[in-house]
Amino acid sequence: MKTIRLEEPGRLALFSTEGPPASIQPEEALVRVHRIGVCGTDIHAFNGRQPFFNYPRILGHELGVEVVAVGSSTKNVKPGDRCSVEPYLNCGSCIACRRGKPNCCVNLQVLGVHTDGGMREAFVVPSRKLHPSESLTLDQLALVETLGIGCHALDRARVEAGEFVLVIGAGPIGLAVMQFAIEAGTQVIVLDINPKRLEFCRAQIGAPYVINAAGEDPLETLKRITSGDLPTAVFDATGNPKSMMGAFEYPAHGGRLVFVGLFPGEVTFNDPNFHRHELTLLASRNARPEDFIRIIELVETGRIDTAPWITHRASFADAVTEFPRWTKAETGVIKAMIEV
Repeated sequence: MKTIRLEEPGRLALFSTEGPPASIQPEEALVRVHRIGVCGTDIHAFNGRQPFFNYPRILGHELGVEVVAVGSSTKNVKPGDRCSVEPYLNCGSCIACRRGKPNCCVNLQVLGVHTDGGMREAFVVPSRKLHPSESLTLDQLALVETLGIGCHALDRARVEAGEFVLVIGAGPIGLAVMQFAIEAGTQVIVLDINPKRLEFCRAQIGAPYVINAAGEDPLETLKRITSGDLPTAVFDATGNPKSMMGAFEYPAHGGRLVFVGLFPGEVTFNDPNFHRHELTLLASRNARPEDFIRIIELVETGRIDTAPWITHRASFADAVTEFPRWTKAETGVIKAMIEV
């Protein structure tokens, strides 16, 4: 079985490994991997900047797969089904799982991060982590997980129609946040330093306001757009410490700040400013099973279109060579897709 593994920062290797086990447990499924989306987590791991990570590791958690075989107790999928994979392997018994938050399970193992993921031809997963669709393409199925990050982040902030929402960072995670902010009827403002990504957000996502932080004063521009009020919800999707710490300046009085991206370090902020605004600070991690179900329905009905996101492709054989290029901002990658 062909496998791609990240041996150490900056070095991917393609090699052959043993195939999946001949027998599977009653509540498991054997899946054939067809699509692997490359996300910020993969790139951070490649660059040696991903928290909760050990080398070597088989990357890959944005997956479009086909079910090959199922265990005797599996009811939700059958051989031949095309599925998105919910890559968050939770224990089911800890305090978070008992309270309906398996996305932040105490013992969480995320495919491609804490345990080996889907950059291989086939592997075994718990069948409950598979979400089938009769109509979505493999590309669409692979991007459900990315959308889930944005869906869950919006739920965390409890946004309401009509309010101004600022999304900082126009990469795939920021795009996912924007999609659900627009779906919720909010007035979306996008802040980034990449003019091409900002134009993509305006033209393809439909963001009504964009701010280029490289050429504009973000705070003054936000005041102008919001008639002096500032956004009531701010989402930082950069994973950049300078951006995250600067984001405390942008929410309105009584507003919310949600950190969707993360980095391996400390976040500091001015406490008097934090208290004066009575800000609510939230972390958002992963997504929940119900998010996958909702997203599949939204994509099936055409309310969300991820086709424009995919700007680069490679075959499995070429991915090792192409991957380092995808980590460079100048290549213009929004979302790269590996075809297996």
